[in-house]
Amino acid sequence: MIAAMMVAAVSANAQFEPGTFSIQPKAGLGVSWLSNMPDLPLDQAGLQGMTLDKSPIGAGLIGVEFEYQLAPKFSLAAGVDYALQGSGWKDTDIYSTADGKKHEISDAKLELGYVHVPVTANLYLFNGFAVKAGVQFGFLTNASSKAKEKVDNTSMEADVDIKDGLKKVDISIPLGVSYQFKVPIVLDLRYNLGLTKVNKDSTPGVKDFKNNSVMLTVGYKFAL
Repeated sequence: MIAAMMVAAVSANAQFEPGTFSIQPKAGLGVSWLSNMPDLPLDQAGLQGMTLDKSPIGAGLIGVEFEYQLAPKFSLAAGVDYALQGSGWKDTDIYSTADGKKHEISDAKLELGYVHVPVTANLYLFNGFAVKAGVQFGFLTNASSKAKEKVDNTSMEADVDIKDGLKKVDISIPLGVSYQFKVPIVLDLRYNLGLTKVNKDSTPGVKDFKNNSVMLTVGYKFAL
């Protein structure tokens, strides 16, 4: 009976009324990619003219979101999070005609870290389910180009800081849906569409790169 009363109390507190200010710590995983990224040309001895096919990479974030319920079906939210994202290329095995050896190339990627400040408007279509859209400001904290290569029994790793070659501010549009359970656990699925270019300098014949990501987060939302 005590457990049932506790569940009932939690369920009741999960129904946020107009005028309620809430906070939601959250974390999640997803995929990210840079639009207009070309295949990666290889310039090692014996591998010229060969490329790695581009591919999305895994991404993740951790942060907190604040929400104010303006009306039964409408709210405004703002948050701050740290996200690790970027873009990559597919793993491949290449046999070099120059040295006759097998080159195993893996984990080739651009890894970008951002502090994000998303601001969204949320429309609750029915109890617990919301659609959302807004604007997100990103501030670059770290950026590196990474890759691993194995030739016979010799393994090599590259990790190059590329932060100076990238813009420090990134703007995107978050579009998504969320569902709040009575617990109150919140599932949030969001697509972030990049608006501004990531690279400082444009490459001839190549369009500017823009951040894109799809993130699924889990949060715990409670009223203040």
